[in-house]
Amino acid sequence: MSLGGGGGGQQQLQELAQAIEAIEEEQEALEAEIQSLRNEQTEIDEAIEAIEAVESGETVQVPLGGDAYVRAEIQDIDEIIVGFGADYAAELDQDDAVDTLESKKDTIDERVEEINEEIAELESESENLEQRAQQMQQQQMQQQMQQMQGQEADDE
Repeated sequence: MSLGGGGGGQQQLQELAQAIEAIEEEQEALEAEIQSLRNEQTEIDEAIEAIEAVESGETVQVPLGGDAYVRAEIQDIDEIIVGFGADYAAELDQDDAVDTLESKKDTIDERVEEINEEIAELESESENLEQRAQQMQQQQMQQQMQQMQGQEADDE
């Protein structure tokens, strides 16, 4: 895609508009990813709260999937299975489970920060492209005005 100076101003404006639209779509995708990560953090917070509140011998409802639950008795709160990702999990005691989940939240925070930086870069790039488009439109309008004035002078 050539966005340099010269002829074909209308085509260049169209290319700039397409580039701006692509940036906006990428921003939307990144914002959706942030929302997904925030949802994951909320689930982690809920898990930590439950781990800290539940004691051995208590009865809880365990999700089976498909919005179905079964009541179960906690035999040992120090036997918590925590997923690490990539289908790996480990059995941890209560404190280690909470620490692991807190670590997952920290990792998510770091990823959200990276995404926010990407969004800021895209916003800056979009602003630059919009400024270039405005400049090109102004130049085209000036050229049209000059042409119209030149035609009027020729008609006299």
